[in-house]
Amino acid sequence: MINLMGATRQPVVAGSFYPASPLELRAQVERLLGAAKPATVSPKALIAPHAGYIYSGPIAATAYATLAPRAAEIRRVVLLGPSHFVPFRGLALPQADAFDTPLGQVELDREAFALLAGHGVKVIGAAHEREHSLEVQLPFLQVALGEFKLVPLAVGYAQPSETAAVLEALWGGDETLIVISSDLSHYRSYQAAAVIDAETAQAIERLEGDVIDGEHACGCHPIRGLLQLAKRRGMRVVPLDRRNSGDTAGDKSRVVGYGAWAFV
Repeated sequence: MINLMGATRQPVVAGSFYPASPLELRAQVERLLGAAKPATVSPKALIAPHAGYIYSGPIAATAYATLAPRAAEIRRVVLLGPSHFVPFRGLALPQADAFDTPLGQVELDREAFALLAGHGVKVIGAAHEREHSLEVQLPFLQVALGEFKLVPLAVGYAQPSETAAVLEALWGGDETLIVISSDLSHYRSYQAAAVIDAETAQAIERLEGDVIDGEHACGCHPIRGLLQLAKRRGMRVVPLDRRNSGDTAGDKSRVVGYGAWAFV
């Protein structure tokens, strides 16, 4: 059994990536979800971006808006994102038993931790302390789903087979949603980003994870693990939205790419 007893993990990008005020944050997320035009799908897994909401919020909202028809049945979210600040090998849980956001506390799913035995998952508190890739997804999940329990995993350098095995162990049934947090290319010209992000989209939609590296997506390691498992399970990938910061925030000189996909 993995022991995660510890303090509640506090938000670190509230007030910068998204509003720190609960009222303002809920209003912004509800506005983004209301403006989204989601595909009619029933996703088992999603890929969604994790930048400041002014930049990636509309794309993330397109992903989370797909959950409305089955929000009541989703009780567990398995959330994987890259570790931007702490390098390590494999996948890591936090040294905490809950995550706080301005919208309230999200309890970690202790029952799920037993499923991770034998998969080499570590507890590395430092990998989660400053990490925004998981945090920024939580307000969207709180508004879209209401109550749920969380399995938060920071992903360092991990082979696709390692990540796929962890996802397989946590797969569950209709009660479990998988979310991979990743942006696409970083700080390229608008034209260059369009080319490489199209390559990434094609690879994701063809379940060809081998071609995706850190130049394509900061979350390349969790993405590659999901693609490997999705291919093995015969899943279909539905593109939901793909834009960049030049499309959403106006500055097209150096952009970051964002995409959203559903796995059904």
